[in-house]
Order: sequence, then C-alpha cells, then structure tokens
Amino acid sequence: MARSAQTPGLRPFLPADAATLAALFRASVEALAADDYGDAQRDAWAAAADDEAAFASRLADALSIVALVDGDIAGFASLRDNKTFDMLYVRPDMARKGVGSALAEAIEKLAAARGTTLLTVEASDAAQDFFAARGYVATTRNTIEIGGQWLGNTTMTKELAAPAAGRAH
Repeated sequence: MARSAQTPGLRPFLPADAATLAALFRASVEALAADDYGDAQRDAWAAAADDEAAFASRLADALSIVALVDGDIAGFASLRDNKTFDMLYVRPDMARKGVGSALAEAIEKLAAARGTTLLTVEASDAAQDFFAARGYVATTRNTIEIGGQWLGNTTMTKELAAPAAGRAH
C-alpha cells in the first residue's frame, strides 16, 4: 500500500473517545494480529475492550494520545508511568500509512521530555517487527494468559536521547 501523504494530527485522549477507541482496538486486534495469533487468542485479547468503562479508565490513567486523519480517529497510543509504551493500535485500513509511526514518535518524545532514558514495551508478535525497526531491542520472551488463552509477546526496550537543553520552541 502507498504511504499516506498526510501526516496524522495528534491530540490528547478525551473521555468521549472511549467507545470509538474500544471499537478500533477490537478491529485492530482482529485484523492486524490474524497472522500471529489464532481466533480464540484474538477474541480473548479483543475482549479487553468489552468493559468500555475499564478500557476508558486504562486510557485516562496513562498519557494517551489519538491520531486523526481527515478528522477521523485513525489510531491511539499510551504511555504509562513515563516509562512503559502501554498501547499502540491503528485502524486496520490505516495500517502502514504512517499513523503508528507518528504515534510512536510522539510517545517517545513525550517520554524523553519527562526524563525517561529507557522506554519499555510488551510487543505483540504482530508488532515486534515495527518496534525493532524503531530501534527497540528484544530482552525477554513472555507468555501471558488473557481470558483463558495463552499469547506470546516480547519485552523490548529503547534508549531515548535526553531532550536538547535550551532548544528554542
């Protein structure tokens, strides 16, 4: 697919986004992880958004940002405790069009600006190559249980450069 010529706009997560982001999360897991996880595994993973209040709380409890393309939500990401890249999900029709990269770059810059020198992510098998291409290094292979299903993921880390001192804005 061709890369979108338009850079996504980014803004903070708003509570009114919760239902849209829950649906995007489910669609992303179902479509974009199909090559790496079975149907039952993806169903269990996607069920994390079934309780929209809990899903919204998870987003609100982290520094969560939303990507917009042509005014529509195209993806979201969150930074937890200024050191963990908690979530990165893109609408399936927006995959490989720069949305995930824009979100990842923003999360990395926000973490660095908050003094983080080592950013950690629990990358799904579907996302591992994406994070590796951004300079994340695999440190641990994990097996996690979600809704009675076992899924593999990989802990990856990236060293972040300190923000330049005295930079003009």
